[in-house]
Amino acid sequence: MSTEPAQRVTASLNRLAKWRSRFAGWHLGTRPDTDGPTRAFRDLHEARLLQRAELSAMSRLLQEKGVYTLDEWLSAVATEADALNELLSDRFPGVRATDNGLRLTPGIAATTMRREGFPP
Repeated sequence: MSTEPAQRVTASLNRLAKWRSRFAGWHLGTRPDTDGPTRAFRDLHEARLLQRAELSAMSRLLQEKGVYTLDEWLSAVATEADALNELLSDRFPGVRATDNGLRLTPGIAATTMRREGFPP
C-alpha cells in the first residue's frame, strides 16, 4: 500500500470522526470529555460513522466492478432492513416499527422496558 492513499484515508476518517462529539452532545448535553457516558456515546458514534464510510465505499466499488447492480443492492438492503426490523420486534416485545413511527402495545412494552432496564 502506498503512503498517499493511506495518509488520505487517515485524514479523511479523522475528520469524519470529529462528528462524534456533536452526536454525543446531542444525546447528553455538554459534559466533560472524561464523563463515562459521554465517552461511550463518542465511541459508539465514531464507530457508526466509520462503518458507514467503509460500507458505502465497498458498495460503490462492488457496483462499479459489476458484481451487482444498483437495483439488486437496493432490493437486498430493503430485505435486510425488513429482517432486522422483525428481529428487533422479537427482541423488544410490545414494540413494532411502522411507517409512522414506533407502535407500542402498552402492557407488553412496559414489561419489556422494565426487563431491559429502561429508565422509568
